[in-house]
Amino acid sequence: MCQAEFELACTAIKQLKRPVSDQEKLMVYSYYKQATQGDCNIPAPPDLDVKAKVKWGAWNVNKGMSKEDAMKVYIAKVEELKKKEAD
Repeated sequence: MCQAEFELACTAIKQLKRPVSDQEKLMVYSYYKQATQGDCNIPAPPDLDVKAKVKWGAWNVNKGMSKEDAMKVYIAKVEELKKKEAD
């Protein structure tokens, strides 16, 4: 997988017409962050900020995953979402 395929997947996800579930959005977000920034490098947000806490947790789960592997998973997930939309 290469950077160009990852960038195409980033564009493709924005063009999906079918609604994407919150769980799917969170998964895609977590791999995007890992692919673009690496391991989560920010402290956990306060428990009262539920949305930020959930996003932080999703990204932090991928700790240790290489940027390349995160790109591969991201691309695969976007392809899966595109196939769902085609059905």
